[in-house]
Amino acid sequence: MNRIDQKFAELREKRQTAFIPFLTIGDPDVRTSIDIIKELEKGGASIVELGVPYSDPLADGPVIQRSSGRALKSNRISILDVIHAAKQAREEGCELPFVLFTYYNPVLQMGLDRIFPILKENEISGLIIPDLPMEEDQEVRELAEKHGLHLIPLVAPTSNERIQRIVSRASGFVYCVSSLGVTGTRSEFHSGVDEFLKTVKNATDLPIAIGFGISNREQVLRFTETCDGIVVGSALVRQVEEVLPLLASEQTKSQGLLQIRNFVRELVGE
Repeated sequence: MNRIDQKFAELREKRQTAFIPFLTIGDPDVRTSIDIIKELEKGGASIVELGVPYSDPLADGPVIQRSSGRALKSNRISILDVIHAAKQAREEGCELPFVLFTYYNPVLQMGLDRIFPILKENEISGLIIPDLPMEEDQEVRELAEKHGLHLIPLVAPTSNERIQRIVSRASGFVYCVSSLGVTGTRSEFHSGVDEFLKTVKNATDLPIAIGFGISNREQVLRFTETCDGIVVGSALVRQVEEVLPLLASEQTKSQGLLQIRNFVRELVGE
């Protein structure tokens, strides 16, 4: 069974909601990203989205854009580097399911026939490609299914009549976008978000997760009753950004990692 399916099944039995952090791999470097992944697990993460740094991240706000810029400028992080980081984290004891979050161009450049066997070999369980529309995802979807990976779709409050079509082809879980626009922390959400989530929930038997803008414990609790998973991206990436000076020194790195773990524990409620 795919690790994502296993995790949601485990959490369902415990009546718990999945906490799904997003991390830009390579910010500040791959070794530190692997250390952070392990801290996320200790802090209570259920699944981790591994972000591939990209020069033109259309769906991402300024915080994640900055993190991608740092990873590309300092380390020239590639999609292969991110995939290999997952395997290394696994070899160091991490049991979390990994979801690769990437734009389509790096996948296309690497080659569809080449990348999927590599994803499987490196124990990636799912894939999110925010700029790949449903109408053009058939080949990617078939290859993902062939190799036992989930191609996880995004649905937004503006999807309207497309919701049923999108979720009918979904795999793993459905990623519900809480607000219009790009990623980033928010104090308020789309006025119709609850009705939107109800619509998605009624259209699928798969777990639904909500992301884009969730940044504190109160907001996590806000969606716990209606969603099976909560995605936190920009708030965590900003936390990493804030402790970069600590992560840069071996004398203070453990302190920086602990701050990240405690931030996750606060969001999870532990």
